[in-house]
Amino acid sequence: MSNRSGRPPAWSYWVVLPAFVLLWGVAAWLLQSPLLPTPLNVLDTLMLEAASGELWHHLSATLGRVIVAFTLAMFVGTAIGVVMGRSKTTNALFDPLLVLLLNLPALVTIILMYVWFGLVEVAAVMAVVINKVPNVAVTVREGARSLDYRLEEMATVYDFTRWQRFREVWVPQLFPYLMAATRGGLALIWKIVLVVELLGRSDGIGFQLHMAFQVFDVAAILAYSLAFIAVVQLIELAILQPLERRSSRWRQPEAAHA
Repeated sequence: MSNRSGRPPAWSYWVVLPAFVLLWGVAAWLLQSPLLPTPLNVLDTLMLEAASGELWHHLSATLGRVIVAFTLAMFVGTAIGVVMGRSKTTNALFDPLLVLLLNLPALVTIILMYVWFGLVEVAAVMAVVINKVPNVAVTVREGARSLDYRLEEMATVYDFTRWQRFREVWVPQLFPYLMAATRGGLALIWKIVLVVELLGRSDGIGFQLHMAFQVFDVAAILAYSLAFIAVVQLIELAILQPLERRSSRWRQPEAAHA
Protein backbone atom coordinates (compact mmCIF):
# COMPACT_ATOMS: atom_id res chain seq x y z
CA MET A 1 0.00 0.00 0.00
CA SER A 2 1.41 3.37 -0.99
CA ASN A 3 2.06 6.07 1.53
CA ARG A 4 0.20 9.21 0.45
CA SER A 5 2.33 11.48 2.65
CA GLY A 6 5.46 10.36 0.84
CA ARG A 7 7.05 9.26 4.11
CA PRO A 8 8.35 5.72 4.69
CA PRO A 9 6.41 3.56 7.18
CA ALA A 10 7.41 3.95 10.83
CA TRP A 11 8.56 0.34 11.14
CA SER A 12 11.23 0.86 8.47
CA TYR A 13 13.32 2.85 10.95
CA TRP A 14 13.46 -0.11 13.34
CA VAL A 15 14.80 -2.88 11.12
CA VAL A 16 18.48 -2.35 10.31
CA LEU A 17 19.68 -1.22 13.74
CA PRO A 18 18.14 -4.14 15.74
CA ALA A 19 19.38 -6.53 13.04
CA PHE A 20 22.88 -5.08 13.42
CA VAL A 21 22.79 -5.51 17.22
CA LEU A 22 21.60 -9.10 16.78
CA LEU A 23 24.36 -9.85 14.30
CA TRP A 24 26.90 -8.24 16.66
CA GLY A 25 25.67 -10.41 19.55
CA VAL A 26 25.87 -13.61 17.50
CA ALA A 27 29.36 -12.79 16.24
CA ALA A 28 30.57 -11.98 19.79
CA TRP A 29 29.07 -15.23 21.12
CA LEU A 30 30.77 -17.28 18.39
CA LEU A 31 34.18 -15.62 18.75
CA GLN A 32 34.24 -15.48 22.56
CA SER A 33 36.94 -12.78 22.43
CA PRO A 34 37.46 -9.73 24.70
CA LEU A 35 38.18 -7.79 21.52
CA LEU A 36 34.51 -8.15 20.55
CA PRO A 37 32.36 -7.95 23.69
CA THR A 38 28.67 -8.74 23.53
CA PRO A 39 26.08 -5.95 23.60
CA LEU A 40 25.22 -6.98 27.18
CA ASN A 41 28.88 -6.67 28.24
CA VAL A 42 28.99 -3.17 26.78
CA LEU A 43 25.74 -2.27 28.52
CA ASP A 44 27.10 -3.56 31.84
CA THR A 45 30.23 -1.45 31.43
CA LEU A 46 28.12 1.58 30.60
CA MET A 47 25.99 1.10 33.72
CA LEU A 48 29.06 0.64 35.94
CA GLU A 49 30.68 3.81 34.60
CA ALA A 50 27.44 5.72 35.10
CA ALA A 51 27.00 4.39 38.66
CA SER A 52 30.57 5.36 39.60
CA GLY A 53 30.08 8.90 38.26
CA GLU A 54 32.98 8.64 35.83
CA LEU A 55 30.70 8.68 32.79
CA TRP A 56 28.93 11.88 33.85
CA HIS A 57 32.18 13.63 34.76
CA HIS A 58 33.84 12.97 31.42
CA LEU A 59 30.67 13.49 29.41
CA SER A 60 30.06 16.89 31.02
CA ALA A 61 33.68 17.90 30.31
CA THR A 62 33.27 17.08 26.63
CA LEU A 63 29.89 18.81 26.43
CA GLY A 64 31.35 21.94 28.03
CA ARG A 65 34.10 22.13 25.43
CA VAL A 66 31.63 21.52 22.61
CA ILE A 67 29.28 24.28 23.80
CA VAL A 68 32.04 26.88 24.23
CA ALA A 69 33.78 26.04 20.94
CA PHE A 70 30.52 25.86 19.01
CA THR A 71 29.28 29.22 20.35
CA LEU A 72 32.54 30.99 19.52
CA ALA A 73 32.84 29.38 16.08
CA MET A 74 29.26 30.27 15.13
CA PHE A 75 29.62 33.87 16.31
CA VAL A 76 32.96 34.52 14.59
CA GLY A 77 32.14 32.50 11.48
CA THR A 78 28.77 34.20 11.01
CA ALA A 79 30.31 37.67 11.31
CA ILE A 80 33.04 36.81 8.79
CA GLY A 81 30.56 35.19 6.41
CA VAL A 82 28.18 38.17 6.43
CA VAL A 83 30.99 40.67 5.81
CA MET A 84 32.50 38.58 2.99
CA GLY A 85 29.10 37.99 1.43
CA ARG A 86 28.19 41.66 1.46
CA SER A 87 31.53 43.06 0.27
CA LYS A 88 33.21 41.80 -2.91
CA THR A 89 36.47 43.51 -1.96
CA THR A 90 36.57 41.89 1.48
CA ASN A 91 35.71 38.54 -0.08
CA ALA A 92 38.56 38.87 -2.62
CA LEU A 93 41.02 39.79 0.13
CA PHE A 94 40.19 36.98 2.56
CA ASP A 95 38.98 34.18 0.28
CA PRO A 96 42.51 32.73 -0.20
CA LEU A 97 42.98 32.57 3.57
CA LEU A 98 39.58 30.94 3.96
CA VAL A 99 40.47 28.29 1.38
CA LEU A 100 43.77 27.67 3.16
CA LEU A 101 42.04 27.14 6.50
CA LEU A 102 39.42 24.89 4.92
CA ASN A 103 42.14 22.60 3.62
CA LEU A 104 44.27 22.66 6.77
CA PRO A 105 43.98 19.26 8.51
CA ALA A 106 42.35 19.46 11.93
CA LEU A 107 45.16 17.40 13.44
CA VAL A 108 47.76 19.98 12.36
CA THR A 109 45.79 22.80 13.99
CA ILE A 110 45.43 20.84 17.24
CA ILE A 111 49.14 20.03 17.40
CA LEU A 112 50.15 23.63 16.67
CA MET A 113 47.84 25.02 19.35
CA TYR A 114 49.28 22.62 21.94
CA VAL A 115 52.86 23.38 20.86
CA TRP A 116 52.38 27.14 20.91
CA PHE A 117 50.17 27.52 23.99
CA GLY A 118 50.78 24.31 25.94
CA LEU A 119 48.39 21.57 27.04
CA VAL A 120 45.84 24.01 28.42
CA GLU A 121 42.08 24.40 28.02
CA VAL A 122 42.38 27.58 25.95
CA ALA A 123 44.55 25.82 23.38
CA ALA A 124 42.07 22.96 23.16
CA VAL A 125 39.10 25.26 22.54
CA MET A 126 41.03 27.45 20.10
CA ALA A 127 41.98 24.41 18.02
CA VAL A 128 38.32 23.44 17.68
CA VAL A 129 37.18 26.99 16.89
CA ILE A 130 39.85 27.53 14.23
CA ASN A 131 38.83 24.30 12.51
CA LYS A 132 35.14 25.21 12.49
CA VAL A 133 35.07 28.94 11.69
CA PRO A 134 35.90 28.54 7.95
CA ASN A 135 32.99 26.12 7.42
CA VAL A 136 30.53 28.47 9.10
CA ALA A 137 31.89 31.46 7.17
CA VAL A 138 31.54 29.73 3.79
CA THR A 139 27.94 28.68 4.48
CA VAL A 140 26.81 32.06 5.81
CA ARG A 141 28.64 33.87 3.01
CA GLU A 142 26.41 32.14 0.47
CA GLY A 143 23.37 33.23 2.45
CA ALA A 144 24.58 36.83 2.62
CA ARG A 145 25.12 36.84 -1.14
CA SER A 146 21.55 35.70 -1.76
CA LEU A 147 19.84 38.38 0.36
CA ASP A 148 16.91 39.86 -1.57
CA TYR A 149 17.80 43.39 -2.69
CA ARG A 150 14.09 44.26 -2.88
CA LEU A 151 13.73 43.72 0.85
CA GLU A 152 16.79 45.90 1.35
CA GLU A 153 15.13 48.66 -0.65
CA MET A 154 11.94 48.28 1.37
CA ALA A 155 13.94 48.62 4.59
CA THR A 156 15.53 51.80 3.24
CA VAL A 157 12.17 53.27 2.20
CA TYR A 158 10.70 52.61 5.65
CA ASP A 159 13.82 53.99 7.31
CA PHE A 160 14.67 50.84 9.28
CA THR A 161 17.35 51.16 11.91
CA ARG A 162 20.34 48.86 11.63
CA TRP A 163 18.89 46.62 14.33
CA GLN A 164 15.50 46.45 12.56
CA ARG A 165 17.20 45.68 9.25
CA PHE A 166 19.22 42.91 10.89
CA ARG A 167 16.26 41.41 12.77
CA GLU A 168 13.49 41.79 10.20
CA VAL A 169 15.35 41.49 6.88
CA TRP A 170 18.60 39.61 7.31
CA VAL A 171 17.88 37.03 10.02
CA PRO A 172 14.83 35.41 8.35
CA GLN A 173 16.75 35.04 5.08
CA LEU A 174 19.94 33.82 6.73
CA PHE A 175 18.20 31.42 9.11
CA PRO A 176 18.28 28.37 6.78
CA TYR A 177 22.00 28.94 6.17
CA LEU A 178 22.63 29.35 9.89
CA MET A 179 20.83 26.06 10.51
CA ALA A 180 22.93 24.32 7.88
CA ALA A 181 26.06 25.71 9.53
CA THR A 182 24.76 24.65 12.94
CA ARG A 183 24.09 21.02 12.00
CA GLY A 184 27.31 20.67 10.05
CA GLY A 185 29.18 22.52 12.78
CA LEU A 186 28.08 20.24 15.58
CA ALA A 187 28.85 17.14 13.54
CA LEU A 188 32.39 18.42 12.95
CA ILE A 189 33.01 19.86 16.41
CA TRP A 190 32.06 16.63 18.21
CA LYS A 191 34.75 14.76 16.28
CA ILE A 192 37.44 17.40 16.69
CA VAL A 193 36.82 17.73 20.43
CA LEU A 194 37.42 13.99 20.87
CA VAL A 195 40.77 14.25 19.09
CA VAL A 196 41.69 17.32 21.16
CA GLU A 197 40.92 15.42 24.37
CA LEU A 198 42.76 12.32 23.21
CA LEU A 199 45.93 14.27 22.49
CA GLY A 200 46.14 16.73 25.34
CA ARG A 201 43.43 16.72 28.01
CA SER A 202 43.07 14.80 31.27
CA ASP A 203 39.30 14.43 31.12
CA GLY A 204 36.51 14.05 28.59
CA ILE A 205 35.24 11.24 26.39
CA GLY A 206 38.29 11.43 24.14
CA PHE A 207 40.60 11.01 27.14
CA GLN A 208 38.64 7.97 28.33
CA LEU A 209 38.77 6.41 24.87
CA HIS A 210 42.54 6.88 24.91
CA MET A 211 42.85 5.25 28.33
CA ALA A 212 40.69 2.30 27.25
CA PHE A 213 42.77 1.91 24.11
CA GLN A 214 45.93 1.60 26.19
CA VAL A 215 44.61 -1.61 27.78
CA PHE A 216 42.54 -2.78 24.78
CA ASP A 217 39.32 -2.41 26.77
CA VAL A 218 36.92 -2.61 23.83
CA ALA A 219 33.86 -2.75 26.10
CA ALA A 220 34.78 0.62 27.64
CA ILE A 221 35.52 2.10 24.21
CA LEU A 222 32.11 1.06 22.93
CA ALA A 223 30.33 2.07 26.16
CA TYR A 224 31.68 5.63 26.11
CA SER A 225 31.09 5.85 22.36
CA LEU A 226 27.45 4.82 22.78
CA ALA A 227 26.92 7.36 25.56
CA PHE A 228 28.43 10.04 23.34
CA ILE A 229 26.26 9.02 20.37
CA ALA A 230 23.14 9.04 22.57
CA VAL A 231 23.77 12.65 23.62
CA VAL A 232 24.42 13.74 20.02
CA GLN A 233 21.19 12.11 18.88
CA LEU A 234 19.24 13.71 21.72
CA ILE A 235 20.46 17.16 20.67
CA GLU A 236 19.64 16.34 17.05
CA LEU A 237 16.08 15.19 17.79
CA ALA A 238 15.16 17.68 20.52
CA ILE A 239 16.79 20.85 19.21
CA LEU A 240 18.20 20.75 15.68
CA GLN A 241 15.41 18.99 13.81
CA PRO A 242 12.65 21.25 15.20
CA LEU A 243 14.74 24.29 14.34
CA GLU A 244 15.39 22.96 10.85
CA ARG A 245 11.67 22.41 10.29
CA ARG A 246 11.07 25.98 11.37
CA SER A 247 13.79 27.27 9.03
CA SER A 248 12.25 25.49 6.02
CA ARG A 249 8.65 26.47 6.83
CA TRP A 250 8.77 29.34 4.38
CA ARG A 251 9.35 26.79 1.59
CA GLN A 252 6.00 25.15 2.38
CA PRO A 253 3.29 27.82 2.19
CA GLU A 254 0.59 25.22 2.61
CA ALA A 255 1.90 24.40 6.10
CA ALA A 256 0.93 27.87 7.29
CA HIS A 257 -2.70 27.21 6.41
CA ALA A 258 -2.85 23.63 7.72
